[in-house]
Amino acid sequence: MADKTPDIIYTVVDEAPELASASLLPIVRTFAGAAGIDVETRNISVAGRILAAFPDYLSEDQRVSDDLAELGELVKTPEANVIKLPNISASVPQLTAAIAELQAQGYAIPDYPADPQTDTDRDVRARYDAIKGSAVNPVLREGNSDRRAAKAVKEYAKKNPHSMGDWASDSKTCVAAMPGNDFFANEKSATITAAQAGGAKIIFTAADGTETVLKDGLTYLEGEVVDATFLSVATLRQYIKDEIASIEPGVLFSVHLKATMMKVSDPIIFGHFVSVYLEDFIAKHGAEVAALGWNPNAGIGDLETRIADKPALVADLAAALASRPPMYMVNSDKGITNLHVPSDVIIDASMPAVIRAGGIGWGPDGKAAPTKCCIPDNSYAGVYDETIRYFKETGKLDVTSCGAVSNVGLMAQKAEEYGSHPTTFELPSAGVVRIVLDNGDVLHESAVEAGDIWRSCTVKKAPIEDWIRLGIRRFKATGRAAFWLDANRAHDAELIKYVEPALQAAGVAIPIMAPREATRYTLVEMRKGHDVVTITGNVLRDYLTDLFPILELGTSAKMLSIVSLMQSGGLFETGAGGSAPKHVQQLVEQNHLRWDSLGEFCALGESFKFLADKDRPKAAVLGTAVEDATQKVLEEGHSPERKVGQNDNRTSHYWFARYWAEALAAQSDDPELAAHFAPLAVALAEGEAAILAELQADEGKAVDLGGYYKTDPAKTAAVMRPSATLNAIIG
Repeated sequence: MADKTPDIIYTVVDEAPELASASLLPIVRTFAGAAGIDVETRNISVAGRILAAFPDYLSEDQRVSDDLAELGELVKTPEANVIKLPNISASVPQLTAAIAELQAQGYAIPDYPADPQTDTDRDVRARYDAIKGSAVNPVLREGNSDRRAAKAVKEYAKKNPHSMGDWASDSKTCVAAMPGNDFFANEKSATITAAQAGGAKIIFTAADGTETVLKDGLTYLEGEVVDATFLSVATLRQYIKDEIASIEPGVLFSVHLKATMMKVSDPIIFGHFVSVYLEDFIAKHGAEVAALGWNPNAGIGDLETRIADKPALVADLAAALASRPPMYMVNSDKGITNLHVPSDVIIDASMPAVIRAGGIGWGPDGKAAPTKCCIPDNSYAGVYDETIRYFKETGKLDVTSCGAVSNVGLMAQKAEEYGSHPTTFELPSAGVVRIVLDNGDVLHESAVEAGDIWRSCTVKKAPIEDWIRLGIRRFKATGRAAFWLDANRAHDAELIKYVEPALQAAGVAIPIMAPREATRYTLVEMRKGHDVVTITGNVLRDYLTDLFPILELGTSAKMLSIVSLMQSGGLFETGAGGSAPKHVQQLVEQNHLRWDSLGEFCALGESFKFLADKDRPKAAVLGTAVEDATQKVLEEGHSPERKVGQNDNRTSHYWFARYWAEALAAQSDDPELAAHFAPLAVALAEGEAAILAELQADEGKAVDLGGYYKTDPAKTAAVMRPSATLNAIIG
């Protein structure tokens, strides 16, 4: 790490947020530089992480630093001030696509070994597997999450309501969870005692007595909550068959998982949905498609690619799909179904979209229809089920009067399921999985069958206590809150043992509710116009910070996300990136980027304020001016819109820069900054016509970025900074 920690670190990421950075970051650096604030970047993109993992395969000039590892150390220090944009949580198809692109660009990295046979293959596979899924967030999130709508954003949404679909009380849209034998039902949990603290291993004993150490070298600390659970694949497959069979005419079939973040368990579950849906086709052609390298976990899209030159298989697949209930579509125009690509199945984006639309999805015929939403695990299915039930009873939400729902999420130090990838396993045969402590105790024991998915999750004592304190602070600031914990869930019962005495010691009465009841409570209160804090674990943090913002703001990208790092540093996250692939596609085809950088604006303001608390008064002036500029961008209608000829990301950045400069020129707290920015504000205003014309001159035309996962910097700059007038002013 450099001798001096940068004032602000801005992350290099992927897709639309990274393209937006090519336009916004030069503005940020120019404005910050005027206050003596340095802004540096660190690369946490998929491509950057791949290259960092394989220095021994690259030439000296191709090698890159391991920026994620560097940031992982920085966030454990008080000096950390990181603006973190959304990055791809890569699925295997995304990872292999990125590898192929980098190889085509001249990087001699190895292929992803789907079936490693040699020690070299296993080493390569392990390096790539460390990049898959939520590899970034557990490293950087050394603090718990405080996520809420900025005041200006909330007020704008109330005055300019987004569209909401009408709900019918007899809507056939519903949520279907497993009947049991899922992660919820089979969960066991314990809090580590002083006598148990220390090393541990996970051991699988097959029915024939053969023992395999699935994971060695584990260390548990006193006070750490350790879970073990499994999902029965036999029960899962029967559940899928039953739900397909029960689909009524006119209703779509869908599954809602998170195969990107839950990178071991959910791709397997996704694969079972694919193979059950296509069971007749697989019964007839299973050996042939397996020989072609197809795995159901890769989805129907991969199958279509592999059989494209085999007309008989193509015809049989079309017939098989036609014989099943119609599917919820990711893109009906392009024939991309809910089971095409695992990384397209993102529950926290797909379920709010259905709910906001009034309980409808788009079918293969391009028409709206109700949908059966399969969410296997009862740990979370009840949240969406209760939300749908509530809106059937009460009708759509009035966004002009509803309260704001914020979240305090327990996520520090790889808390809960999103940190469980190294301890999640698909069992090869029937047997018993045990967590065995070094003191000889068997902490947990689970009898499993072949193919069952077993996992262990942990959350440490210090993050739990920090989370409770943060929840209490936000409750005192807001007035209404609930801890979303189910006493009937083993993991939650252990957390409640921490929460109840902490609330008593603080003299605070915050209700503890199971997620279903907490969902109803939150919806009722927000409809009354009250603000509510949801205090949740890690997965619900992720789900709720999409669900409620999409309902009340129209998008989750406009949320203010503050991670109060446990060593007093700051991590400021900029919103969700789930729509980023579609935005990139539109830019490439039409040179129009509708990505909204509002999340970046909000994070930037908070980052400056954080820096100001370290005796940097000019940063406070910049931060206040950012808020003024953000509010004016909203009020004046300069946010990006969907179509060519309307505002896009680049025009939005022009208006943001102009309003930021005008706010700095008008303020009196720092005369030096006012004098510096006064001529800049004038130049931006006088150049309006020329700048907007230059920014939009080539809209509607296809563009070349030189790559997707690793774009060409010069080509990207040409696309994202096309105004010579603006560039001359900004530098």
